[in-house]
Amino acid sequence: METLKKIVSNQYFPAAAVLTAVVLFWAVGLLGGLSLLNNNQPPLTTLTWMLFVYVAAVLTPLAGILAAVDLVRRWKRNRAAEIAVDAYGEARAAEAEFMAEEAAAPEPALIQERPEPAPIQERPAQQPTQQKRPEQQQKPIQKKSGPRKAA
Repeated sequence: METLKKIVSNQYFPAAAVLTAVVLFWAVGLLGGLSLLNNNQPPLTTLTWMLFVYVAAVLTPLAGILAAVDLVRRWKRNRAAEIAVDAYGEARAAEAEFMAEEAAAPEPALIQERPEPAPIQERPAQQPTQQKRPEQQQKPIQKKSGPRKAA
C-alpha cells in the first residue's frame, strides 16, 4: 500500500498515466478495436461508437504530446536542480577546504600603524581677487532679431 501511495503521489504519475492510456488506446485500435463496426448493431450504437472513436482519435495524440512534453520538462528541471545542488556542495567543500588551510597556516599580521598626520600649515591669507569695475566690464552683444537686409 505504501508503494502505491508513493507512485500515485509522484510528480510524474499524471503525465505517465495519460501517456500510457494513449498508447493502450492506439494499440487496441491497431489490433482490431474497430471490430464493433463489423457486427450487426443498431445504428445508434454504431454512431455512438464512431463518435467516441473519432473524438479519441483526435484528442489522444494531443494528450500524448502534452504528456510527453510534461514528462521531459519535469525530468530536465529535476536534473538541473540536482546539478545545481552538486555544484553548490562542491563550492561549499572548496570553501571549507580553503578556510581550513587559512586556519592551519596563519600568516603574520600585517598591521601597520598609521603615520601621524602632518600638522596643517596655515596658509597665508589670500587676497580677494580684484573685481573689474562696472565701467571696465564689457557689455554683452545683443543680436537683433528679424530679417536681414542685403546691402
